[in-house]
Amino acid sequence: MKPHLEVRLRAGVAPPEAPYWVDVIRDRSLSTERFQPEVDRVLARHRVPVWVTRAYPPQGGAAWSPEELAAGLDRVYRLVLQESRAIPPSLLDDIRLVPVVEWVRMGAVGQAELPAARPAAMSATTDQESRDAIGLERAHALTRGDAGVTVAVLDTGIWLRHPELKHAMLPGFDFVDIIDGATEFLGDYVGADEDATDEVGHGTHVAGIIAGAGSRMPAGVAPGCRILPVRVLGALKQGEKRVGAGLLDNINAAVKWAVDQGAAVINMSLGVRHTGGGLPHAEVVDYAKKKGVTIVAASGNDGREERYYPGALPHVVAVGACERDGRVAGFSTWGEQVSLVAPGTEIYSTFLDDGYAFSSGTSHAAPFVAGAAALLQSYARQTRGARLGDGQVKHVLKHTADRPDGRFKTRKAGFGMLNLADALRLLDHKLDQMESRHAA
Repeated sequence: MKPHLEVRLRAGVAPPEAPYWVDVIRDRSLSTERFQPEVDRVLARHRVPVWVTRAYPPQGGAAWSPEELAAGLDRVYRLVLQESRAIPPSLLDDIRLVPVVEWVRMGAVGQAELPAARPAAMSATTDQESRDAIGLERAHALTRGDAGVTVAVLDTGIWLRHPELKHAMLPGFDFVDIIDGATEFLGDYVGADEDATDEVGHGTHVAGIIAGAGSRMPAGVAPGCRILPVRVLGALKQGEKRVGAGLLDNINAAVKWAVDQGAAVINMSLGVRHTGGGLPHAEVVDYAKKKGVTIVAASGNDGREERYYPGALPHVVAVGACERDGRVAGFSTWGEQVSLVAPGTEIYSTFLDDGYAFSSGTSHAAPFVAGAAALLQSYARQTRGARLGDGQVKHVLKHTADRPDGRFKTRKAGFGMLNLADALRLLDHKLDQMESRHAA
């Protein structure tokens, strides 16, 4: 992917026809150079030729749905520079002045530090404490998940043939297509395709917490559910640290794709700061909300009061991390956006090359909550043939969390520590009430 701009036209402006950017990567002959006359004149004046593509495709490839139109996804375009060159700031300023343009922003690479994983010998009982902390054994007495419930894992990919995970894998997609010349990246960083294989282990570790079979590690939260692997982060090395990085626009496209593939829950163990040009991921989170999909994200690992996106957006469940003694971990980012906390230190899960590892971070707390949301959906589906709304899932989780003190919500722990056993009990009660009202 060469440098590009994303442009959203104002409501009421007739959106021009253009191919989806992923299709143009595969077949450049599909590209078009004409966008909207006033914008085209600005581009010509700055001598910046572009290929015009859509940022998102309509679900099903035909007409836009009411939810897509309401979120404005039909009006977002990606203008890809035909030459690898810096985008003049004056070009953005001039495009912003065009009356039909709602906003324009440069394609940016978002980064997230990848917590180090410590490989370890396999054991079915290692780190059973983290699962016990959320009442997982009691929850599994009611349900271990349903194959009709899908959790999309947007991350560094997944080690697809891991024996703990292969039972749950659905066909996925790799949205990592970093700007040409980004040679500091490790492994695969260009060419969006169907291979969502993990090369660094972060996404594999996350997926095991959600759906690990429990053969040589504690079972995942929802091993009966399906996992949709979506690679959105490549990896690069900065000093001694490994950093996950991906184009924010590509992560947005991945969120929409996961929703359109039927995911009930999306786990995003990643986050970026807001640096201007509109809140990161806002339009696709809005779309997911309209489709009833629960998005769970890591709160961050800087130990400060800070806002990372998508976790800081309304309607996203931002998850902080707890120590083994139940206290909020010192590294866990906090603030009013935090919804819940979950185990996040020395968590044992799946890793590369069919292996296992320990890792710490809010990245590993978030999948406990994503798995919990999937388990609630599974129980409603299995016992009542129902699908819960996103608001119903959040209501149950927040009203059954274990409060750290007498307050309903705190800035460090949100509504408290995830209690999955109590969540399922409350859900069963709520479903009984709904049945009684319908019967009356």
